[in-house]
Amino acid sequence: MANPLASAPGAILLVGAGKMGGALMESWLARGLPPALLSVLDPAPPPEAAKLMATKRIARDPQPPLLPTHAAVVLAVKPQMAPEVMPHVARFVGRDTVVVSIMAGRTLGFLAKSLPKGTAIVRAMPNTPAAIGRGITVAVPNAKAKSAACELADALLAATGPVEWIKNEKWMDAVTAVSGSGPAYVFLLAESLARAGAAAGLPKALAARLARETVAGAGELLYRSELDAAKLRENVTSPGGTTAAALKVLMGRSGLDPLMKKAVAAAAKRSRQLAG
Repeated sequence: MANPLASAPGAILLVGAGKMGGALMESWLARGLPPALLSVLDPAPPPEAAKLMATKRIARDPQPPLLPTHAAVVLAVKPQMAPEVMPHVARFVGRDTVVVSIMAGRTLGFLAKSLPKGTAIVRAMPNTPAAIGRGITVAVPNAKAKSAACELADALLAATGPVEWIKNEKWMDAVTAVSGSGPAYVFLLAESLARAGAAAGLPKALAARLARETVAGAGELLYRSELDAAKLRENVTSPGGTTAAALKVLMGRSGLDPLMKKAVAAAAKRSRQLAG
């Protein structure tokens, strides 16, 4: 089976080489994207990204040619930087370029206003496990993004994990709140479990290790198992046992479900606010 990145139809420009942009760049190169096809627009990339760029001799801060030849431009900057960055990005967009944005909250409509008329655009939301190839990304195309543009966008996004394509852009705020911000919720769970262990009398270091390994192990079990989360939870819970006692609290009226709904709603609201 052909490697779509090894045979990319043209140059790829990455705008922003921070944590997510750097993870994408590293994954693209690992999956066969020729370094000569990649360039990065970032005035101050983090040391890890700068080292990789130097090692692979990746062009940095290129100047746009008179006739842009970029097959894809990937926007990986913070959404607050969009108004400043978008005018520069437009210079690199040609007739057949697909623009892939992973900026939270920035809509297809917002992006289209700053790009040449008729530009193929894909709005995407990855998450931080992309750094280890275990991310999940949701993507939505605009009407101008035909099959070839979506296939190239899919190849670029799938380098860090599976991609789910949707047609309704309105879902993206909830996507951002669930999978985009979700890793932070899981890390908070590990923090909270460690603090609870210490409060129950364990040494802090031991409580932290137990919480970390438990959350990581449970996540890996969920990833590998064909069973859904509810069934896995039930398998751990003996009637009248210790787990059941804890779950009675966590699943109560003021337990995890209502708190998570409030948290996701707050994140979705902020995503809408970022859209302007």
